[in-house]
Amino acid sequence: MSRVTSRTARRLGDEHGAAAVVLSLLMVPMLGFAAIAVDVGALYAERARLQVAADAAAFAVAQDCARGACGDMVATASALVEANDGDASAAPPVLSSDPLSVSVTGSTPVQHWFAPVIGHDATGVTASATVGWGSPDAGTAVLPLTFSWCEFERQTHGGLPSATTVHTITLTKGTADAMSCTGPSGNFVPGGFGYLDTETGTCSVASAVEQRSYSSTGNTPPSSCSAADVTQWIDRIVLLPIFDEYDGTGNNAWYRVYGYAAFRLTGFHFGGQFSTSPKPCSGNDRCVSGYFTRFVDLSEAFSYSSDAPALGTNILRLIR
Repeated sequence: MSRVTSRTARRLGDEHGAAAVVLSLLMVPMLGFAAIAVDVGALYAERARLQVAADAAAFAVAQDCARGACGDMVATASALVEANDGDASAAPPVLSSDPLSVSVTGSTPVQHWFAPVIGHDATGVTASATVGWGSPDAGTAVLPLTFSWCEFERQTHGGLPSATTVHTITLTKGTADAMSCTGPSGNFVPGGFGYLDTETGTCSVASAVEQRSYSSTGNTPPSSCSAADVTQWIDRIVLLPIFDEYDGTGNNAWYRVYGYAAFRLTGFHFGGQFSTSPKPCSGNDRCVSGYFTRFVDLSEAFSYSSDAPALGTNILRLIR
């Protein structure tokens, strides 16, 4: 009986020894799989963080450049990359003129947990972002208004807007003695602004440079607009078309879009419930008050082109 037990013990010992050998042989591939599962996952997570950092840095530099002064691009890019990914660094941003854009690349080393077993201690991770900009050439304005080139020129002296002096601008068709000028296309245009036909069920208007936008008749905004639609934009910047040509009467009247300018709306009086307090004008006049200003827009409402007229507004877009 003791002889059988001894023999069994020796056999079990041999099996344990074999299992230990097999386990030791399997440790390397097991750690390799762990490296793939854990370390590669960490690389993807780090790259996602770094991409956010590069995007933020590229937008920050592009905004400065779009405003007319790129400043210290290296410092701006480095600050934004480090703020979004503390272990990362940014290479000097690269400007391009075709298309007008700036590229930022961030990088960081990622230390591995398991991969050192198979000879990989760390991997360098990089992410790049390119942001382009230019003047708006088409889009959807949040208010059904268009301003005359004549009025834009009067406030900005034909240059880029920068002042904050509030002006009261009267509806073109409501002023018999409205000022006039010759627009960039060589056509005579009146001063002031006009109402535009809206898209069905909205208070917004889609338009494009060198295309016609049709006039909304009547002495108040289109019926699809409420007072709240206009009031919500008080003391905010709206991007609106500037016209340099017009023709027709009534429902057939149209305005030709020259470009787009940013206008800070401070007040309006369109009659009835369409009015702020105090009113910027009185009686039968219809008017808005505010001023043209510089603006950088990151929204998706407008597209941009290097050929569109520069009226102080730039649209920024992320280019992968």
